[in-house]
Formats: sequence, structure tokens, C-alpha cells
Amino acid sequence: MNLKNLIFSLLFIPVICLGQHSIKGTFTPAGEFEIALLYKVTPTHSNYVTNAPIAADGSFEIKLDSTITKGMYRITYAVPQEEYNFDVIYNGEEDVELAFNPETGVEFLASRENKLLESYTKSMLMITNSIGNYFRDKSETRDSLALGAIFKTQHETQQGFEEASKGTLAFNFIKANSPYIPEKIVDVKTYIKGLETHYFDHVDFNNEVLQRSKFLTERMLNYVFGMSSQNGNEEADYKRNIKVFSKAMTDAPDDIKKSLYTDLWEQMVDLKIESVANFIAENYLMDLSVKLNDQQLLQALILYQNTSIGTEAPDFAIEIEEKEETTKTLLSKLDIAEYYIVAFWSSTCSHCLVEIPQLHDFSKTFEDKKLKVVAIGLEDEPYAWKNLTYDYANFIHVYGEGKWDNEIGNSYGVTGTPTYFILDIDKKIVSKPEDLEELKAFFEISDSPTEEEKE
Repeated sequence: MNLKNLIFSLLFIPVICLGQHSIKGTFTPAGEFEIALLYKVTPTHSNYVTNAPIAADGSFEIKLDSTITKGMYRITYAVPQEEYNFDVIYNGEEDVELAFNPETGVEFLASRENKLLESYTKSMLMITNSIGNYFRDKSETRDSLALGAIFKTQHETQQGFEEASKGTLAFNFIKANSPYIPEKIVDVKTYIKGLETHYFDHVDFNNEVLQRSKFLTERMLNYVFGMSSQNGNEEADYKRNIKVFSKAMTDAPDDIKKSLYTDLWEQMVDLKIESVANFIAENYLMDLSVKLNDQQLLQALILYQNTSIGTEAPDFAIEIEEKEETTKTLLSKLDIAEYYIVAFWSSTCSHCLVEIPQLHDFSKTFEDKKLKVVAIGLEDEPYAWKNLTYDYANFIHVYGEGKWDNEIGNSYGVTGTPTYFILDIDKKIVSKPEDLEELKAFFEISDSPTEEEKE
């Protein structure tokens, strides 16, 4: 090797070494997880980067070459991925080492930035707990000067971490987390009001580092679910809080607004708080879906609204066979019962073959004109379904041709069988039981005498 090539090699080797980093650590309990997948987070979605197996002892290592740029990354470790994950800061200059347990979360063992943010979070949590303990202490010996000292410590801690983190990605989170700190000693009501009023003061919804993390979503959820007026009306509180949050992010890009409102809408859907989910859709999310031409989201919002409790059930054609005569009508025109169960099932569904016979037996326990089951068989072909219908003579049967591409099933948002909807005499949806036991429980409650009836 000549001198020129030797010098070039010596110069190039450090560059390669400096460009090689890793994210490694240990998952516990050992043996419970199989793979760690790494994603780079963008403001509106996550891009897959690579993965690494999790060994039997829980250890893993993800190699990062020089093409992996600094930013926010997400490690997912189970399904569904949107639930089982945690974020990692990678600054392109250091290795990241961590320990993770699903009960206690992630602990960073190496990486200045991640450890700095972790230390900040723990320190501020301890101070917040001290403030809470002070206000919970109702003793006459409580020293108001102690509260002033806690606020002073909180202010100094915030300033110290901001100074220490300047120039890092962690600074963005530390600055955005700046808490409300009263300038003088206040009572608990004034303090809580201050927390609420100043909750979003330091949150920049245009900050791309914050956008590329869970921070904005978590900040939103903590406010919406955490701030209470103590009036006992949770749904009214949620709507009030959403309005405040919406005002705080007025200047945010539309795609960020849509992403955050979608997260919030999905939370309300999961919690079955339909009125608030529809409030979000009607006041914010539908307009954004139209503006950004997200037809898939728009259709999901409309479908959910159309199948919410209190709405008139989507209509469909029915054929009723009586005395060798077939009468064609619509669900909305039925006038034969006080309650109706719309049951989606399939002859190829094992759960259905267990529950549908039980539902049939249950329906026969009601007095005449009390309950009627309209059973829609979602099928690829009619033969097996038709044979089974003779076993359930008490039902009105509807053939759902096309199975998962059936117009009736799609109008009810059916993604699995069996699926139940309970309608009242006016064909309005009054319950969407998860299973047969919940369905039975609805009628047990409905048939229970009121206090006035008992008297």
C-alpha cells in the first residue's frame, strides 16, 4: 500500500467508526418478547427502519449505520404496534442503552439526551408530588412558606434543565413541559385554575421535534381527560376541554390537527363515549377530512355516527315468509315487536354456531310481540346458511351475499361475527352488546321494575 492510500485509509476508518452506533438493551420478563422493530417517526406517521431479534435472556441490539439520521425513533415490541411501543431520542452521536419492562416502562442506561430527559421527568414529578402533598395536608401546622420554597425549587429545576439541555433534541421536550409556577403563594383552587389556564403556554404545535413524538398526543389526552369542573358531568367536561385544546393549536398545520383529533376520536370510540366522539367529528375532524381529501377517514366518521346509540338503524330490505307467502318490506317498516335484535352471523363462524342457537332459545322466552331477531347471514354461498336457517324458525332471516363485501354489513360497520345491535320499537339503536351475555343483560335490566313500579 503506498503512502497516499495509507493516509486515505487512516482518515476514512474513524469516519466509519463514528458513524456506527446502536440501540441495545434488555426486555424483561425474559422470554416474553421476540422482536424489536425500529421506526423513524414523522409528524403524521412512522417509517420502518430495521429490526432485531430479542434473545431468550431479553437482550437485543439494533445496529445503526451512518444512513440513520438523528431524530425521534419508536421501538415496537408487540401487537398491536400502536399500543406496545416507546420513543427514543437518537442524536447521531452516541449509543443508546436501555432496560424495558411493560409494568415500569423504559429506563435509559446510556445516552446523555435520553437520560437527561428522563432525569428531568423524574425530578419534576417529585416536585409535583410535593405540591400535591402540601395541598392535601389540612393540618393547622402547615407552613405556607414551605409551599413558596417548593415553587422556588420547581422554577430553579426547570431553568437548570433548560440550560443543561440547550442544543439537544431533549430541550424541545423540557421547554414544552414548563409547568405553571405561581409568583406568590396561592390556595389550591387558584393553583388548579392556573394549571388549567397555562397548560399549553409553552407547547409549540409547529415544533417538528414535538410533532415527531408522542408528546403532543399525550399532552392533549392529559388535558382532555385530566381537567375536571367537578360538576359530575364528564362528557360536558370533555367537550369543554376539547374546545380549549382546539384553541391552543389554532396555528398548527392541518395534517397535525387531523392526526391529533383522530387520536382523540379513537380514544372516545374505544371508551364508548359516543356523544364526545361525534362532537369531535362534527366540529373538527369531518372538515379536516374534506379539506385534506381523506375519504377513508371521512367515511369512518360518518359510519360511526350513523351507528351510534340513539340514531335510527340503517335500513335494509326484508322478506318475511308466512303461510307459504312472502312479504317484502323494510326494517324501518316492521311493526311486530317492542325490541328488535339485528344479528350478523355466518355459517362458517365457529363462535356463531355456538351463540346463535343460544340466541334463538333466548328469543323464545319472550312474550309474543316483545322481541324479534333479524338475522343477517354474511355468506360467500347460500347453501350451508339456508340449511341452518330451518333450525332457527323464530328469526327473520336475511341472506348477506358477499360476506365482508355485503352492503348491509358495511352500512353497520361489521368487521366480525357475531355482531349484535338492539333496536327499540322505532328502530333506533339502544345498545351494541359485545357478546351474547351483554345482550341478555340488557334485557334483564330493561325488564327490571322501576322504583315507581315497585311502590
